[in-house]
Amino acid sequence: MDSTIIDDNTRQADTKPMRRLIVATSIGNALEWFDFAAYGFFAVTLSKLFFPAHDETVSLLMTFGTFGLSYVFRPLGALLLGRYADRHGRKAALLAALALTTIGTLICAVIPTYAQIGLAAPIGLMLARILISFSTGGEFGSGTALMIEQKSQRKAFLSSWQFSSQGMSTVLASCAGLVLSTQLSAAQIESWGWRMPFVFGLLVAPVGLYIRKHIDDTLPAEKEGTTRKAPVRELLAHSKGRILLAAGIMAVSTAASYLMILYMPTYAVKQLHLPASTGFAATVVTGLILMICTPMMGHLADRYGRSRMMVGSALLTLLTIYPCFAWLLSSASFAVLMAIMVLAGVLKAIYFGPLAAVLSSLFPTSVRSTGLGFSYNIGVMVFGGFTPWLVTAMIGATHDPLSPAFYLMACAVLSLACIGLYHFKLVKHI
Repeated sequence: MDSTIIDDNTRQADTKPMRRLIVATSIGNALEWFDFAAYGFFAVTLSKLFFPAHDETVSLLMTFGTFGLSYVFRPLGALLLGRYADRHGRKAALLAALALTTIGTLICAVIPTYAQIGLAAPIGLMLARILISFSTGGEFGSGTALMIEQKSQRKAFLSSWQFSSQGMSTVLASCAGLVLSTQLSAAQIESWGWRMPFVFGLLVAPVGLYIRKHIDDTLPAEKEGTTRKAPVRELLAHSKGRILLAAGIMAVSTAASYLMILYMPTYAVKQLHLPASTGFAATVVTGLILMICTPMMGHLADRYGRSRMMVGSALLTLLTIYPCFAWLLSSASFAVLMAIMVLAGVLKAIYFGPLAAVLSSLFPTSVRSTGLGFSYNIGVMVFGGFTPWLVTAMIGATHDPLSPAFYLMACAVLSLACIGLYHFKLVKHI
């Protein structure tokens, strides 16, 4: 009886720090993804203000090209901030990442447009995107490592909050886009409205920094000090197969995120000729599904297995994506778009639930932050950052609005193959 009471008290005492830890690791991730989503949602406006050209497609390509090019710096951020986390602690790296994101968001909020300062405007915007991408590169590895290294058997559930926070940021950014697109005129949005999401991000940043400052670290002590002295060298020398495998596992989820969520408002306007508010509203629903359902799927993955859930999600994505796009193009309406986005949200939540735990299981503790961050951001750079640019270019070259479906199908095939290799341990060094 007494031992039961003690166990219950201990469990209750552990709950509050765990909740604080979830908030601390999620809030920075949410802010960074909010920033990325805001940029993607207002791509059409930004293309006019920062990349004016005679051809709207060229202008939009330049906007998404800037967005994609900044992603090249994410793996670099993952290596440097991951190395910092593996040597000096997860908490220190998380604080540094959020501080850099805040600076980049500030630049986006106040930078003058091309009409005001000429070529310095797109250059300044590019530098801001690079800074945010660099800091984001170190965010995922450090935050996920901090969650995975807790003394809990619920690894998938805890780490799934990293992706749940991305859903939350999608909801917030979509709501911002929906409110601005319905309450402001086009002239007001181009004049000052597009800056509001970045201003909101600046208000959240100090809260995140305060919370992160008051969490405990999990970096193991002296016994692993020898490997932590050179985590980047250790990673690249012994874990090349794990890096490639992790990036491949990321393919379908990342491509779906950037195609079905980030790019969809632009697709709704340019290809379906629907009001901008339609795309934002549908994206809000998808974000809500990700925010609520991803931890549930993480919980189920801890009980029933990780890889089987991911295989099911990727296979359903492969089988349904082309019919969904064909249906959307033949019957373009808010109801059809909403139905497809709900399906996309459910499939992504199933895949997201176990994803972070699967990726973290590939790397030993001594290089976990570096390995997680680097492989994750290689996947995001290849299959995510350039996705809006690539599908815009594909549609422009082929004049086929179904082009995005073929791209996502190819990513699904790649991820299915990599999950199979992971499950049967057929890649060297795993």
